[in-house]
Amino acid sequence: MSEIFEAPLLNELQRDSTDPLAGPIVVRNAPEQIVERLVTAVALGVYVPGQALPPERELASLLGVSRATVREALRRMTDSGYIEQRRGRNGGSFVLEDWRPSSADLIRRHLLPNWTRFEALFDTRQLLEPVIAATAALRRNDDDVAALSQALDDYHAATDREESRVADERVHRAVAESTHNPVLVGLSAQIRTRISLDLGAEPYTPEIRRVAAVQHGLLADAVIDQDSERASAIALEHFGLTEKLVRDLVARVRDLAILETDE
Repeated sequence: MSEIFEAPLLNELQRDSTDPLAGPIVVRNAPEQIVERLVTAVALGVYVPGQALPPERELASLLGVSRATVREALRRMTDSGYIEQRRGRNGGSFVLEDWRPSSADLIRRHLLPNWTRFEALFDTRQLLEPVIAATAALRRNDDDVAALSQALDDYHAATDREESRVADERVHRAVAESTHNPVLVGLSAQIRTRISLDLGAEPYTPEIRRVAAVQHGLLADAVIDQDSERASAIALEHFGLTEKLVRDLVARVRDLAILETDE
């Protein structure tokens, strides 16, 4: 198994305190920034209605803020009807709905100021992941084949959304590790983290799962068959799924802004 480089490998992937797309929450009103990021994550399918948000302590760690700041953000989301607080053994902060009238403005404030950075992130991924897939096909060994096959089996055996998402990440990790290049493994993981808004999971919808189920199998076959050209082409198509989801959301909130201006 490849050792992962945990330190940032490219300046543009480093956390930037002025960048609302990811990284620690600083500048402006911290609780409001957390609300904006979480509402955006819900709209993208990172979290879905009925799902619990990560525990307060985990959110504080992910976002680089105090638990008191997270608690205030969750209180605001509760008051606005985005989430509800449930007590008891299976309690937590549960998402109520994926879109409210105020969602568009919060999403615009979170994504649009640095949309050019997200564009650069998508471009980097579209350039990098096909190279990773092609290299994996050329360098994979028997242990890599076993790991990739197991990850793919786990993906198909997943019975719920969270199992599917965890297995999805394992498939991509297995492909990256087949390159035997820890820098490529680390870069792939960092890009995934940035696209997830630093919340630990990429946007994930039923449609993405349906299409990915087919593409994962095709990608695994190409890597196992050592067909680097086919692996590269499949990866290029596959990693466009999340990009389309984010672009569609941005187009939606921009269109709503135009409609609101015309009214």
